[in-house]
Amino acid sequence: MQRLRLRPITIYGLNTALTFIVTFLIFSIFTPDHLFLDPRNLASMAKLTPDIGVVALGIGILMIAGEFDLSIASIIPFCSYIFTQLIMSGIEPVLAFILVFPIGATFGLINGLLVVSTGLPSFIITLSTMLFWKGLLFGLSHQMPISILKYVSDSSIEKILVGQVGPFPVQILWFLLFAVVLGLMLHQSKFGNWIYATGSNQEAARAMGISVRTVKTVCYMIIGVLCAWVAVMQSVRLGSFAATQGIGFELKTIAAVVVGGVALTGGVGSMLGIVLGIFIIRIVENGLILLQVPVFGVELFIGVAVVVFVLLNGFVNRRMARLNS
Repeated sequence: MQRLRLRPITIYGLNTALTFIVTFLIFSIFTPDHLFLDPRNLASMAKLTPDIGVVALGIGILMIAGEFDLSIASIIPFCSYIFTQLIMSGIEPVLAFILVFPIGATFGLINGLLVVSTGLPSFIITLSTMLFWKGLLFGLSHQMPISILKYVSDSSIEKILVGQVGPFPVQILWFLLFAVVLGLMLHQSKFGNWIYATGSNQEAARAMGISVRTVKTVCYMIIGVLCAWVAVMQSVRLGSFAATQGIGFELKTIAAVVVGGVALTGGVGSMLGIVLGIFIIRIVENGLILLQVPVFGVELFIGVAVVVFVLLNGFVNRRMARLNS
């Protein structure tokens, strides 16, 4: 009888789903007075998860294509700064919000063009652009916070981005909508197939007539647009601009994506896995804080989790290679 062969994406998805369930149950049971399940705590997580989650969706797609982007830690606050300057100059907040999208896409386009034209590792390119944009932003803003409460309080942009839909914070609904749209693109479109082909084997993708340069550049532009969304959403929720917005997001998004089953080498991953990985990271952070674990302990635990999942993914890859040989 022919031996059953499971696709690695299926196994990764199963690992991630089981991890999500176990993590949720552990913190539901062991946090003091079951604070984890308190509606106020769940609502807080629903409001904060999209801050990192929306961008992580794009990072996951890019990593499936075989590349990285560290510059989001600077693109997010830069887009936030531009948004605040636009509305302070008298532009309607909703119009300013719309104008920030092409700016975010331009940041992504610059990253994409630099990566595909130089041939240098994307880790180095985007690290460089992250430092460049951060230095420029610090110079322009003098690292001073800017309050925009009087422009956005009780405005239509506030209702659109950080309002409520029944019992649900609208942020989590936007996050899930982005996940569905990007998931359909990744799994149900020709461009999604090109992303997987590019991440799996670039030379084979080129031989099939796929423009690898275009695929990578578009993926970077998607991240730029998502960064613009998160930048405005954060600014409206906080009522201010801060040059520190997005700090640490470049590593947390990668951690969430890896926990979600995306291979660091590219070509493997799923949108459902990415979404679960994002929730796992947020649940772990929230649960450990409720358990009064020091901040360094939270970071330590997440670091260990990432290493474990990288090792697990490597084991599954080797196992699949033996089964298919």
